[in-house]
Amino acid sequence: MFRIIRIFLLGALTLTFLAATGIYLGLHLSLPKLSGQWESGGIASDVKIERDRLGTAIVSGDSRRDVAFALGYAHGQDRFFQMDLLRRNSAGELSEIFGEKALKLDESRRFHQFRKHAENIVAKMPVTEKLLLQSYAYGVNEALKSMPVYSFEYLLTGATPSPWKPADSLLVIYSMYLDLQANTVKRDLVLEQIKRFYGEEMLAFITQPSSFQAALDASILLMEDVSIPNLSPELMASAVNQTIEEPLDIGSNNWAVTGALTESGRAMLSDDMHLSFAVPIIWYRAQLNYPNPITKESVQVTGVSLPGAPVIVIGSNNKLAWGFTNAYIDTADWITLAVDEPTVFETEQIPLPDGKRHEYNIEMSQYGPVRTVGGQRYALSWVAHKDYAVDVDLMGLETATDVADGLEVATTVGIPVQNMMIVDGQGNAAWKPTGAIPSRTNPSDVAQDASEFQAKGWNLDETSLPCVLNPENDRLWSANARVMSSSEQARFGDGGYALGARAMQIRNNLQANSHFDEAAFYRLQLDNRAEFLKPWHGYLLELLSTQPKRFAKDIQHLRDWQACACSGSVGYTLVRHFRAKLIDASFAPIETGLSKHNLSLSVVKRYLEPGMWQLIEERPETWLADGYESWDDFAIDSYQHSVAELLADHSDGEELADLSWGKVNALKIQHPFSKQLPILSSWLDMPEVEAFGDTFMPAVQRSSFGASQRFIVQPGAEENAIMTIPGGQSGHPLSDYYRAGFDEYAKQESTPLLPGEVLHRIVITPVQ
Repeated sequence: MFRIIRIFLLGALTLTFLAATGIYLGLHLSLPKLSGQWESGGIASDVKIERDRLGTAIVSGDSRRDVAFALGYAHGQDRFFQMDLLRRNSAGELSEIFGEKALKLDESRRFHQFRKHAENIVAKMPVTEKLLLQSYAYGVNEALKSMPVYSFEYLLTGATPSPWKPADSLLVIYSMYLDLQANTVKRDLVLEQIKRFYGEEMLAFITQPSSFQAALDASILLMEDVSIPNLSPELMASAVNQTIEEPLDIGSNNWAVTGALTESGRAMLSDDMHLSFAVPIIWYRAQLNYPNPITKESVQVTGVSLPGAPVIVIGSNNKLAWGFTNAYIDTADWITLAVDEPTVFETEQIPLPDGKRHEYNIEMSQYGPVRTVGGQRYALSWVAHKDYAVDVDLMGLETATDVADGLEVATTVGIPVQNMMIVDGQGNAAWKPTGAIPSRTNPSDVAQDASEFQAKGWNLDETSLPCVLNPENDRLWSANARVMSSSEQARFGDGGYALGARAMQIRNNLQANSHFDEAAFYRLQLDNRAEFLKPWHGYLLELLSTQPKRFAKDIQHLRDWQACACSGSVGYTLVRHFRAKLIDASFAPIETGLSKHNLSLSVVKRYLEPGMWQLIEERPETWLADGYESWDDFAIDSYQHSVAELLADHSDGEELADLSWGKVNALKIQHPFSKQLPILSSWLDMPEVEAFGDTFMPAVQRSSFGASQRFIVQPGAEENAIMTIPGGQSGHPLSDYYRAGFDEYAKQESTPLLPGEVLHRIVITPVQ
């Protein structure tokens, strides 16, 4: 018997060893070759792809098309699966890999028919742009063919990668539209239903301007007296207290100063784009080197690219540097359809892994796709559906020589509309919105009647755009709140601006100093002072002080809160979660009604700040939930619920001391697969790091969200420039570049923009 068991165990161990060896060898075979020389039919002359210790792809060639091929090759080597997910995400083709569990998401994407739009745009592109996308696709596919074994993601899913096509690069940009403007689309529909179900008075109460305003011209939106609408007993009785999810402030910080405020006389730019985190991180370090096709001068542009697209997204060309924040102007309208409005149905075929296809029907109108809410049909007109929504015109910044050139390029760029901050080595600095902006002149927070729809304006990209060049105070800033003047906002609308507290803190920081260098800008990026929460801290401390014995420990933590989103602060955690819970509880009657129609206040939660303070100060009886004698009782109960939830999630012993902000908001950057298979976490995820920062401050950081890069540069002094990224270049877990650079980001240290010593070199020559 023991001999049989021994033989069985030996056999099992042998099989396990062979399986592990096979997996290990397979993974090694799927590692891309980063050094060598070979031929390709996709280029006209030699190209080089070199890599330094961070994996920066240093690409050199004799033409922009050849460089596009080489960048595509590097992207294909390091990030093909990520690129595949991005194109499938916007096209609604994830079910082909992940099966029926992805159908709901795919249907929401097919509603926009982005694959069809991308293919139509490529077909109409100028020849030079189309050839550029074809060269890039050729490079991606050459890299894919060079892999003897597909990457581990395909081995785990059993899927086979499909070749890259020129239209796929536009689908990658459409994925950014979904990230950056999806809440703009949802916002107007939610506000329409608030108006419809709760009336104009409620709409005005929820959308009233806040005191946090930091436009570049110092203009303010008039804060008229808004009354608190009464809530009916029936509405209060039906309310269900639930979490109103806090929207991530996808969009970013950037600021600039002119040369008057730097020792060198060059202008200086800071840019940190805020996005959801995953492994691999979204951006890819690259430097492109090629001759200017017109002047024949050498072009060198260094920055980050988006795998799947052949351009540098933000960066510097040694003369000019640029960066972006999401602009949040109004780029979407819902149109109320009459009962007799003619529509047609179009069928989308969604492929599944077994070869079958799922049919999804979309109702289409002359204005756009149709959604029905509460028996009413609405058509969506969104800039992302227009022919001018996506292109590769951003590439024009690579050869621009100064701010004036850059501003001209910015007028025609086809990307989700951004606040572009742009500086040059001559000391000039400017702000301008760039991206796809409809020419219609009547933006609306709620649905419009068909008679108000400006078809011509929607079909034209706006070219008359506001701009601020070299302001008198030599400072520029944006942080997803309103940047333009109050009169310009009336023209361009509000697509879901951030509250403005972050922008105000940045503005105040810039105004507090008269001289800046890269180190000073980096300190401003890491500013985690809790200026926004100070009134909330005072309010909570006052509340709990009415019962000093009961809340003695809580009060002590609040007094020790350090007034920052610091890792050791328990008081910060208590204040931050109290605010969120009180808003959830106070607006539960409205949220409950919206949830019946699969809608939520989530997309407008930042708007609730002034209304919440009005409720705190006026304490209306009709808003006080049943079972409470006073608003103080209601607020204290909300606090207790927030603490109970925190303890349940973060403390085994129900100790307040366990609720330090560093633990509660720890940075966890995960691979999509480890979320489904936690056993893979230690292998695929970045190390967990104590929190540093939060939402309403320059140092933005949530558990899986924050500054996707930190970029600081003076054009012409790139040797001092910074580019820090929370993750490595490669998506392969055995690569030396899988986590390269993460430690510096986690420790709030910096890494250089310019590449270092070359460690690997690929030379690709044309087929003779």
